[in-house]
Amino acid sequence: MNPALEKTFVFLLLIAAGYFLQSKLNGKHDLKGVKVLILSVVLPATIFVALLKISISTKLLLLPVGALALNFIFFYIIRAMLPKLGFADKPNNRRTMLLLLPSLAPGLSCFPFVVEYLGDEALAMAALTDVGNKVFVLIILYLFAMNWYYTAKKKSTGDLNESPGRQSKLRDLGLSLLREPVNLVIVTAVVMLYLGLDAKALPSFLETTAVRLAALMTPVVLLFIGMAVKFERREIAIILRFLAFRAGVGLLLSGFAILFLPAMAPAMALLLVIFPQSAVSFWPFAHMSAVDALQKEGEDPVFNINLALNVLACSLPFSTVIILGVLSCGKIFASPSMVFLLGATLLLIPLVYVFQTGLSFTSKTENKAEQLREKAVVANG
Repeated sequence: MNPALEKTFVFLLLIAAGYFLQSKLNGKHDLKGVKVLILSVVLPATIFVALLKISISTKLLLLPVGALALNFIFFYIIRAMLPKLGFADKPNNRRTMLLLLPSLAPGLSCFPFVVEYLGDEALAMAALTDVGNKVFVLIILYLFAMNWYYTAKKKSTGDLNESPGRQSKLRDLGLSLLREPVNLVIVTAVVMLYLGLDAKALPSFLETTAVRLAALMTPVVLLFIGMAVKFERREIAIILRFLAFRAGVGLLLSGFAILFLPAMAPAMALLLVIFPQSAVSFWPFAHMSAVDALQKEGEDPVFNINLALNVLACSLPFSTVIILGVLSCGKIFASPSMVFLLGATLLLIPLVYVFQTGLSFTSKTENKAEQLREKAVVANG
């Protein structure tokens, strides 16, 4: 059996094991504990070990800039397409999707597969790239969320007395960005590399601890994915339509990047393909919850919290399927033509909806015009 395919079956079994563990969980608190373990202990150790194996250069600074540019491209393309893909009615639904879909959560949905299929160097590159995404998700999306809240508040009451709290909250978010374990290990590892130090410079017990924690990364994350999967029927069709659109756009952007950037190793090309396929981040939901807490009874909701939860529930398994599918095919998707083909295929799902909606609208318009003509004929005798 193909080694990549065999590895994929192993991963699917681990996800299935996590899914069957759902009955053993005591609500969301147990799941949150596993997530804290991954993001605060296992993932930082894995990234730290991977970073200390690469050679640092100023060119690597382009990685977070590229991720930030990707977030903004997602944001503006999705904003333009929201009315056409089924969110033309309620502003709170549009704001919810616009805050969620441009965000990325590679720590849970991408990094474990990167380290298993592409190696430590690719993981180190992905970790540095994610710094730009975190700036967008933690700070820029928070500014969008609060701006929408205060704009809605001004329209309804004209009261902006709470606006000074924005600066305080933004400062707190900046500090949390610096205190996050993953960011701390990235800064520490980059400083060590700049000083010419590697993992061997650490005391042996620290190096061994980091390596053993890193070894937990893949199985723990895959079990978490299985435990977190929820199948919600309500709104699932429209959510999957948007996730397919987001994935298709991401693949087209990846295809252009592979086509126009200088020749690169297959592992780096595959990293360019799968990084934009990461699941949506939990942080926009946290911003929505903060806004929801500020709102008073009777005010029109700025966001749809239930819709946000359903998007989060669908996004993780959706991204996992695409990333595993791409990596299971070996080097096939290191070719831009194959990436374009997959991207176009995924875009067919939302585009069919747009086409059908357009036909339906045209048909209704024609029927209405015909009825008006018939009434005019009857009136004229």
